[in-house]
Amino acid sequence: MIEGIKTYGSDELTKKLQECDDPVFLLTIGTTETSLIEGISGAGPSADLTEYTPASDAEFMVLGEVRCCEAPAETVVGDAAAPTPARLTKAALQVANIPFVIIDAGSKYKPDIEYVSLGKEYGRDIRTGKGVLNPLEIFENAKNLGAELSARHEMLIIGESIAAGTTTALGVLRALGYDANEKVSGSMPHNPHDMKTKVVDEGLKNAGLDPKKDDIDAIQAIGAVGDPTLAAMSGLIIGSDIPIILAGGTQMAAVCAIVKSIQPNFDFTRINLSTTVFVAGDETADLFGILSQIDDNITVNVVDPEFEKSEHEGLKNYLKGFVKEGAGAGGAMYTALVLGNSQERLRKRIEKVCK
Repeated sequence: MIEGIKTYGSDELTKKLQECDDPVFLLTIGTTETSLIEGISGAGPSADLTEYTPASDAEFMVLGEVRCCEAPAETVVGDAAAPTPARLTKAALQVANIPFVIIDAGSKYKPDIEYVSLGKEYGRDIRTGKGVLNPLEIFENAKNLGAELSARHEMLIIGESIAAGTTTALGVLRALGYDANEKVSGSMPHNPHDMKTKVVDEGLKNAGLDPKKDDIDAIQAIGAVGDPTLAAMSGLIIGSDIPIILAGGTQMAAVCAIVKSIQPNFDFTRINLSTTVFVAGDETADLFGILSQIDDNITVNVVDPEFEKSEHEGLKNYLKGFVKEGAGAGGAMYTALVLGNSQERLRKRIEKVCK
């Protein structure tokens, strides 16, 4: 048992990570213009700035500063800002001492750093029914990258940064026939389920899709009501043949649903989800309820960084239901703890990075 981690399922991949010589973290970034809908996402100080969040997160992780806009993406709460989860990820990867790669699945604003590009198109507003214009291109390029990375590493840890990603996750889950309404998480204490459901309903209608009547495949679902990161992360998984930690919550459940749709007999014992206690304990969502519909073999690792012990007021806003997860923070913190760091050492490094 590792302090700070609660595992629901098998500990096999945790043991493999402890023995792994060269894991690599992948931050998959992308844009969906769905984030411009006022009130649908808290992944940025305002709706119009959410499109800068992925590039901002990537730049901060690599450079420790932001170049694409004036300041890192923060969620403002009263007199304090809740730090972007990319800060948590950066701190965790520092203490874990593992490398990371930035993958651009399709972002509108590009980070001023080196990154791997999977496609030239960014995600559109899913209300149009044309959320991703090039889902197959992104998926196939990600498959090739997954195979290449599998030849060089023993384990992949995959995270994402995209504002409004839980809404596009809901869209894909619904399109693939899952009962997901009022089950996806969100970056604010008040989870705007009615808004998310209405947006997805409009997108499915405009795409001419009816999940109750139509046999909708995964690429079709992503193209209609998904986002570029979902195509990329599912491609990375299917292209690889090594253990994978999906660093996130309900968006990663959508990735699992996509993988299941493309490969119905996929062995989910090769995958773990690793997320924060803030997502797992989110009373406005139901991560486990979604996963149970997909496969019985998806293990979930839940990480508690004990922010209640922090002196950083911004981090305490995570305890109030703000932000919760993102940029692979849950999986990165899980990795840091599995590789021998204490909760206190991890938290102190996070506080240092958040100064």
